[in-house]
Amino acid sequence: MWTVVGRGCWRGRLQVSRVTRWLLGPPAAGSWATHRRCSSADFEEKFDMSRFPVENIRNFSIIAHVDHGKSTLADRLLELTGTIDKKKNNKQVLDTLQVERERGITVKAQTASLFYDFEGKQYLLNLIDTPGHVDFNYEVSRSLSACQGVILVVDANEGIQAQTVANFFLAFEAQLAIIPVINKIDLKNADPERVEKQIEKVFDIPRNECIKISAKLGTNVESILQAVIERIPPPKVQRNNPLKALVFDSTFDRYRGVIASIALFDGVVCKGDKIASAHTQKTYEVNEVGVLNPSERSTQKLYAGQVGYLIAGMRTVSEAQVGDTLYLHRRPVEPLPGFKAAKPMVFAGMYPVDQSEYNNLKSAVEKLTLNDSSVTVHRDSSLALGAGWRLGFLGLLHMEVFNQRLEQEYNASVILTTPTVPYKAVLSSAKLIKEYREKEITIINPAQFPDKSKVTEYLEPVVLGTIITPDEYTREIMMLCQARRAVQKNVMFIDQNRVMLKYLFPLNEIVVDFYDSLKSLSSGYASFDYEDAGYQTAELVKMDILLNGNLVEELVTVVHNVKPYRKNVLAKCYGGDITRKMKLLRRQAEGKKKLRKIGNIEVPKDAFIKVLKTQPDK
Repeated sequence: MWTVVGRGCWRGRLQVSRVTRWLLGPPAAGSWATHRRCSSADFEEKFDMSRFPVENIRNFSIIAHVDHGKSTLADRLLELTGTIDKKKNNKQVLDTLQVERERGITVKAQTASLFYDFEGKQYLLNLIDTPGHVDFNYEVSRSLSACQGVILVVDANEGIQAQTVANFFLAFEAQLAIIPVINKIDLKNADPERVEKQIEKVFDIPRNECIKISAKLGTNVESILQAVIERIPPPKVQRNNPLKALVFDSTFDRYRGVIASIALFDGVVCKGDKIASAHTQKTYEVNEVGVLNPSERSTQKLYAGQVGYLIAGMRTVSEAQVGDTLYLHRRPVEPLPGFKAAKPMVFAGMYPVDQSEYNNLKSAVEKLTLNDSSVTVHRDSSLALGAGWRLGFLGLLHMEVFNQRLEQEYNASVILTTPTVPYKAVLSSAKLIKEYREKEITIINPAQFPDKSKVTEYLEPVVLGTIITPDEYTREIMMLCQARRAVQKNVMFIDQNRVMLKYLFPLNEIVVDFYDSLKSLSSGYASFDYEDAGYQTAELVKMDILLNGNLVEELVTVVHNVKPYRKNVLAKCYGGDITRKMKLLRRQAEGKKKLRKIGNIEVPKDAFIKVLKTQPDK
């Protein structure tokens, strides 16, 4: 049996007549791989996690604005450490979903354990690749809590953008070491010196701490690995204490159940251990533990300070929620702080285009939600569209990604209604409070919005938005924000040509078309990000759409102080005798009387689909 032994221990099989041989391949560039006989003991030794003392472990993440090169940098780090072979088609290796590759975003957190030799010592570098979009903010914060440092990537051409700011403050508030990296220095219009000044002014990080690289070409990337070892501290853990592990992500496998991504803060876990969840109080037996390199490599044990995966017979993702703490059965520990269930911020109705496809769509939704516990599902029905569901998402992008995965992975075609946000109402009477069993209720369906006579006040969700734009578009963008009922909080010039604006927005004003309007006004140059800022009192009203006097529930929506409108039949009368106006009003009254007798408007299903579909036909 022949193999190549080295970083990543690359092995492949080739069947030659009746003898199975290991395929001999070239070592990865820059690795210490050598050709020699290898037994299973060699493989086990490579992934014997007890070889790495805590002081030789570094846990870090890469954070950046969309399209600033986060995934490309991750690819280069995997190549440099021999984790993957150096190939031309190594692109977005850690982004495994089709939607991630098409959109150029990270939706699910991924982990890769890298082995790296530096100054005579072998280090275990755990790279936790996190989502960058605000919709997945909570997942990002939990993933960062498993790290001791981050690599903050900024494009040398575009400079600091809105998500750069949001991600920096997530890392800063978690008290993580921050390594600023200026990427894409190979671009024709790159200006790394300008970006250095921005980083120093906005984040108060000295310019000499910035590392200038080209992730695409691999220029100066190895200096990042050295900086990770020198600037990021090892985890502060105790291996002699009872097990305490953080769940920072999870996926579902139809054969093995839930695969939980965990970071060990204390203790040791191995196959056969009985563990318990601090959130659900359920107990499980560990079937498998291991690390990702980047594919799954099972190990005998995982030790405090390390990051890996755990399989323990959990049957739904809700049993391994992000932020949960795992511990040994009958050896409870203080749960890690900050756990909270995911909170949907956007709701939309989902219906099959054809009711004959209901069962297929139901199966697809159930399977997809097994991999995404942050989606809430409530059954719903409509006179026009039939049976369906009302789904809750973390944000608009989350909703779009969910819909896209339904189409790509399950070939499902759906109708999505216009997204709405969760409003709150404070009930006014003891009778209503007893009926609802709480004083403050949350409304996720506009059709169930309570009348003003039943409440003392309405509350709407608000967010703190960050806009970064070239200064020539500032006036137009400020007018757009004012039109969306936003309140200005701060204005700051981050360099001679670019401005950072902070506004408090009602969430309902930005979920549908605000981003498109912002991009249109700024010729595509402005960037936008936001964070949850709680609720505020608002003057809200339910707007009903009537057809021939009948309420159409599918079109009901909640709006802020809309004045009533009606057709003015006297608009064409600019003067003349009063009898002419009276004649027009009498004719209108007769028409209404006749319509009430014989009128019956039936709206075809196609008309509802055209009104309710949130995406244009492709």
